[in-house]
Amino acid sequence: MTLTAPPPPAAPPGPAPARRLLPAAGPRRTLAAFALGAVLLFAVAPPALTDFRLGLLAKYLCTAIVAVGVCLAWGRGGLLTLGQGVFFGLGGYAMAMHLKLADAGPGNLPDFMVLYGTTDTLPWWWVPFANPVFALAATVLLPMGVAALLGSLIFRRRVRGAYFALLSQALTAAFAIWLVGQQATTGGTNGLTDIQGFFGYALDDPANQRMVYFVIALVLLALIALARQLIHSRYGELLVAVRDSEERVRFLGYDPARVKLVVYVVAAGMAGLAGALFVPAVGIISPALIGIVPSIELVIGAAVGGRASLLGAVLGALAVAWAKTALSEEFPAAWTYFQGLLFVVVVAFLPGGLASLARTVRARLARRRTGADEDGAEQKEAAV
Repeated sequence: MTLTAPPPPAAPPGPAPARRLLPAAGPRRTLAAFALGAVLLFAVAPPALTDFRLGLLAKYLCTAIVAVGVCLAWGRGGLLTLGQGVFFGLGGYAMAMHLKLADAGPGNLPDFMVLYGTTDTLPWWWVPFANPVFALAATVLLPMGVAALLGSLIFRRRVRGAYFALLSQALTAAFAIWLVGQQATTGGTNGLTDIQGFFGYALDDPANQRMVYFVIALVLLALIALARQLIHSRYGELLVAVRDSEERVRFLGYDPARVKLVVYVVAAGMAGLAGALFVPAVGIISPALIGIVPSIELVIGAAVGGRASLLGAVLGALAVAWAKTALSEEFPAAWTYFQGLLFVVVVAFLPGGLASLARTVRARLARRRTGADEDGAEQKEAAV
């Protein structure tokens, strides 16, 4: 009888290969999506819409720009930013202050200061905004600077979750109240209105309004491309890691506060740029446009479309902005309740937004098929 050595014991299974936090996106699919978006925005919408509807679309695109930042901060970083109205307002007021000074002419006061008659000289903090370069830089750098200051104070103390959301919302309320109280220098409740020109172009000319629309559409596509590169970079994966397991990331030697601060500042800059573009598109900026309710509306759009998907967040913001205009005309008293209910339903039952609807349906169908196969196998075994 020949004796054979027993087979060596199987080696214990090693750790599973690391799975990418973010799936790689195909370049052809991405280019096709950008090409389709460019065609719709630049070739289809202008001839298909009236000047009034195209102006509304320009307004909606500004909210979509904010949604791109919300997608980065909330969808990827887990930061529920309910205070984007602050940064939107900072960018909007910075642009409106320059345009009001340009409309008034050199050495003259803006019309609302003359109307209220509370001052004979231009406030010192208005003076730098007469320079167009300073004003353009301030529309982005001012919101980013405020976000950097606030974020460094908040994240260093490890404030997160609902506490961070409430702090950002309280900041929005305080900013709106401050604007209302400064009637002589900010226009108070009315805000800065009746803006006539945009860097030498008359805004009452439909051709110039179309130019503003094209600028907004171009900025939106550029920011989507920038956000996509950020998401699929090493920093984007680190941001998701901080969202999912902050303590583990800290154990690996990274500072989660810095990671979150970067995305918070970037989202603030995008919101400020959106506010700056909103002013020539609409011709007004006021506290009513940047308070608590508008800030929540900016988040609702991203949540409905899909806060983790750039395309979903943008389309959701456009859809919610359009629905607010269309449905509020028919149901002015009930629209706010419907909007809040929509947000609660999406967060509770479809956290990934409409962008995840197809994947959720496929997963449920797969589970049903798997359950049916297991039931069939059990019935066969019982029959045998």
